[in-house]
Amino acid sequence: MEKHRINWKTSFNVSINIYLSIITLNVNGLNASIKREWQTGQKKQKPTICCLQETHLRAKDTYKLKMRGWEKTFHTNGKEKKAGVVILVSDKIDFKMKAIKKDKEGHYLMIKGSTQERDITIDNIYAPNIGAPRYIQQILTDMKGGINRNKIIVGDLNNPLTSMNRFSRQEINKDNRDPK
Repeated sequence: MEKHRINWKTSFNVSINIYLSIITLNVNGLNASIKREWQTGQKKQKPTICCLQETHLRAKDTYKLKMRGWEKTFHTNGKEKKAGVVILVSDKIDFKMKAIKKDKEGHYLMIKGSTQERDITIDNIYAPNIGAPRYIQQILTDMKGGINRNKIIVGDLNNPLTSMNRFSRQEINKDNRDPK
């Protein structure tokens, strides 16, 4: 009787899945205390990341963003009380910051970091009311090569998809019009 030696080779495919709950809101200004009611809604939904657009805060007013449980706060705003974007990261996740990129006008904020040993990039965009399609195209062109499955893009793109959604004199991008 012949003895056979069996070599067992076991391999495991280990993948780390992370769960992130993200809320994104255009708050249309946070200077009045009544406008900071987003904090109440945010507490009910319990997101791990909160992105705000159109905060209208100046650098000296960013203390209004302070909340218990949200120590990691990233923001950019222009010199005037307009535009402004914010990314708040909950203390519930172990987020390690690696890089930040922002514009001077308060329309764009990008944070790169990692959580649970996975790289993640979050881009928060508030496109200007005038020229939004061109602005978004420029931002995406600048990101070229940096868009991957670990990148999350959120924001207020100010680009109505139909003429029914238009409430300003903004020109509708011909590519986005309703087919007739």
